[in-house]
Amino acid sequence: MPIPEDVTGDEIDKDVRQELQSLPKTLAEDVARNLVMVARLIDEDPEGAYGYSRVALRLASRVAAVREAAGFAAYANQKYSEALAEFRAARRMTGSVELWPVMADCERGLGRPEKALDMAGAPEVHKLDKAGQVEMRLVAAGARRDMGQLDAAIVTLQSPELASSSVQPWTARLRYAYADALLAADRVNEAREWFAKAVEADRDGSTDASDRLAELDGVEFVDALNDEDQDEEPDTDLADDADDVDESEDSPAETETGSESAAKTTTDIAPADEPDADTGSDAGSEADKD
Repeated sequence: MPIPEDVTGDEIDKDVRQELQSLPKTLAEDVARNLVMVARLIDEDPEGAYGYSRVALRLASRVAAVREAAGFAAYANQKYSEALAEFRAARRMTGSVELWPVMADCERGLGRPEKALDMAGAPEVHKLDKAGQVEMRLVAAGARRDMGQLDAAIVTLQSPELASSSVQPWTARLRYAYADALLAADRVNEAREWFAKAVEADRDGSTDASDRLAELDGVEFVDALNDEDQDEEPDTDLADDADDVDESEDSPAETETGSESAAKTTTDIAPADEPDADTGSDAGSEADKD
């Protein structure tokens, strides 16, 4: 697959670069450039990222970083079985538990929420850092929802990290998940509160909390550009009315005497209808997550 000339391979993380040192120099550079493309495309073009990950995998399947990148590319394309296999391979090579939460989420993707819950209670979870533990909590709550256990999902998300006022990298997503679970349980007012808190914490736009909040509040967004285009169009109805007036003035057969016209005017005009009063929609409720 073609790689832009500006991609040198030096953009990769130093730890990954160190892993690639086991490869011949030219091969290491090729692998590094493909890994850079995976990172560049995985959010906006998952299929493209997947293609580059397969190239890197063919070139260096015994490098843990390559197996991990291939796993995330497959995961982004909802190829959960393939992703799980790659994550397991990377974990065997490194011995790290870092991928444990995403492996559990792959089990969810494969329709095995019970397995994901088993992993959430495994000893490996205690070895995760704070971010990993929060991620595991999100996966466990998702598994509960998969099983129709909404109340259990809400309880699962209730944690010191959720209650904390400090903003961490995971805060917006955690608050968002909690808000979404509350909304699913028809606890609308609480959901609105937590969607609003998610908006406060979502500094990089990682969630659509603001859209969800606006939806609950009944806010509709209007395309201003289209409105301007419509305003610029000539008012054909007014032009037609003007033509009709001109024609009536030029036609003697259709003119009326002043008294006849006044009489007709007073009888033809009906009382104006009272305008309907629009009532504002009730505000919903929002909430939070990272």
